[in-house]
Amino acid sequence: MPYRWKSKVDVDETIVVMMNVLEKNPDMPNWLIVTINGSIADSEKKFVEYFFKETKNHVPKALKYFESRE
Repeated sequence: MPYRWKSKVDVDETIVVMMNVLEKNPDMPNWLIVTINGSIADSEKKFVEYFFKETKNHVPKALKYFESRE
């Protein structure tokens, strides 16, 4: 079940998780990619836009895992 972002804090927590995972591993695990893609699909546009902006700023190498829906 995807996690729906309800605030910028929810998105920030996702960014931190991605940063931590990619710091320890060269690739993100499939379960995390699926979960975040579900969040992108199910969350309000303003949080999705914020997700892509913050990902570009803090974890740009993670962008390859997600289709931009800006």
